[in-house]
Amino acid sequence: MKTDSAPVAARASAAFNDAVAALSNYLRIPAISCDVERAGDVRRLAAQVCADLAALGLDRCRIHELDGALPIVAAEWLRAPGKPTVLIYGHMDLQPVKGEIWASPPHEPTIRDNRLYARGAADDMGGWVSHLFALKAWLEVAGELPCNIKLILESEEEIGSPNLERFMDAYPDVFAADAMVLTDCENPSTSIPGLTTSLRGILEATVTVSALTADIHSGLWGGMVPDVSTGLMTVIARLVDENGRLRDPRMQVPESWQGPAWDVPLTVEVIREGAHLAHGINPLPTCGHPPAEHLWRQPAITVLTTTLPTAERKKNALRQSASAILSVRVAPGQADADIKASITDVLTANPPGGAKVEVTWAPGESGAWLYTPKGPAFEAADRAYVKAWGRPLLQVGVGGSIPFVALFGRRFGDLPLILNGVIDPLTTAHGPNESLDLGVFAKAILANVYLYEELGALPSGS
Repeated sequence: MKTDSAPVAARASAAFNDAVAALSNYLRIPAISCDVERAGDVRRLAAQVCADLAALGLDRCRIHELDGALPIVAAEWLRAPGKPTVLIYGHMDLQPVKGEIWASPPHEPTIRDNRLYARGAADDMGGWVSHLFALKAWLEVAGELPCNIKLILESEEEIGSPNLERFMDAYPDVFAADAMVLTDCENPSTSIPGLTTSLRGILEATVTVSALTADIHSGLWGGMVPDVSTGLMTVIARLVDENGRLRDPRMQVPESWQGPAWDVPLTVEVIREGAHLAHGINPLPTCGHPPAEHLWRQPAITVLTTTLPTAERKKNALRQSASAILSVRVAPGQADADIKASITDVLTANPPGGAKVEVTWAPGESGAWLYTPKGPAFEAADRAYVKAWGRPLLQVGVGGSIPFVALFGRRFGDLPLILNGVIDPLTTAHGPNESLDLGVFAKAILANVYLYEELGALPSGS
């Protein structure tokens, strides 16, 4: 290939408005994977994307189906013999918006203050559309790509990718590559690009406090029998100290596992705005550790739901039992069995008022993930990002759990896995008014233009 990336980058920049328009068209399709009534929309989006990939100039654009699964879209361009093959992963499906209050319709993209607001704008439509327009620029200017490309778009990421491994088993050729770019991750700011190298895993526990065989009159018996509602709150409160930090030392990551004080701009102001803290509420005390460590490399517990009576179920009664479901974020390096044992011990020790406390754990592994990026592919990625962003990728973690990442890590951990994306601290992914910073989107397209060139210059298999 004789064409260098400069005219390609210029073409991509000139077509930026077209990229925003194409992204907006995809975002108007409510491809919500958790809603069975939206399965038709998911398939409609898959068909549209598949047709657009063919029009773009990619080869073997097709939709793969499996029984009981939503489809994946696959395409490729393998006309560069001797060049490495780069697999690009993204997902087309969206989180639901039911019950959320939006400033503009969630499925009608709206631009305000240089941000594009719509469900899925950054998670993950903007991520993979940034690749489409980088590929488009290369094919229009050079007539070819600087490396071989495979593209996979999943339709079930937002429900935990339950069938992705089945697709890997059924279509191994679709996933065969020398390097993988998984584009569904975060940047620490709109001016600093992120390379995700760790994820917290997730476990789910149900804690139940019981004492009676039936609800009873609180006035007749209150004061002589255990109140399971206060008992439930008591045992859950034991998990954290006055700073909101996990109390049991066994739940905290040992010093030897902790990373450096990452150069991440997680200031109080960023946390306030990104986490939507109410006026007058401060972030939790850092207790001598950087905020990034608390978010990425330490466990955390959230109460997801309880059976405590709601206003419409009010009655003057002591309940026979009360339960809560806890979400436990597991830090990379922690053993699931150890953190389960620790939490179970804390919750069940010395039951309040003589009540009975039981803890049951949902099946499955947490999927915590830790990766060490090294080698020429990551050096190539840094060079590409310096050209597009003005600085190399900053290694970051993600406090959330992304099952497909753990799966790719387990199946293809011997390959370079470049985890990037277009999310930033103000994106509000999975929440109301999700948005994509258009400056980040523009830089992502350019970074992809340069990334293909840099990876294509490496020996195949390196």
